[in-house]
Amino acid sequence: MPAHHNIEHERELWDAYARSTKDSVFDSDPVFCWTQYAGHGPGPELLGAPGTALEIGCGTGRALAYLAQRGVKATGVDLSPVMIEQTTERWGPGGSRFVCAEVIEHLRSNTETYDAIYSIFGAVWFTDPEELLPLIAQRLNPGGVLVFSHPPAIPGTSGAQGMYKGGFAGKAMYTYRYSYTPAAWKAQLLGAGFAEVDAHVLDAPTPCHIGTLIVRAAVPRLP
Repeated sequence: MPAHHNIEHERELWDAYARSTKDSVFDSDPVFCWTQYAGHGPGPELLGAPGTALEIGCGTGRALAYLAQRGVKATGVDLSPVMIEQTTERWGPGGSRFVCAEVIEHLRSNTETYDAIYSIFGAVWFTDPEELLPLIAQRLNPGGVLVFSHPPAIPGTSGAQGMYKGGFAGKAMYTYRYSYTPAAWKAQLLGAGFAEVDAHVLDAPTPCHIGTLIVRAAVPRLP
């Protein structure tokens, strides 16, 4: 069955998450890491050398601030108005720009294009890729890249998977995440108009711990 996203309910969930991260937003420094393990794995070099970048599901804004400090025209989109207020206050003075919007609607209504679009445990994990990936391809400049990361699919599962906030008690706030094997992600990206795709699972620094799916895809360059 297809996932039934309720944007207002999901915004409430991400607002709650934003409130839980407020202290860390204001007490943290810019950092760019694709994995859930500090100092592990590649860094922003996967984006190439973009002049413009869009982070979808930008969360606490630390990665975006890292790029802005290095001269990239950096824009972040997040569903939560609470998160956008926090990140704008914390990182806006450093040159980062933050937009409160649902990612599909933002990509449909905004004609701005970018050298790189990326997601670190962000909107690519929580948005139907059949809708999202073609829109991203349209918003990339020729030769532009999409890079995203999130935990790998649990063996035997694929597609939309429901996720409650917190434990299994209290108000039922939930969203959906989309998990696929590297091969399935590659097929979807090629079908959405990308020309070059690398998708793999990076092992955790500790054996038998959860790894990180990292995907990099580029749209065709001009002839």
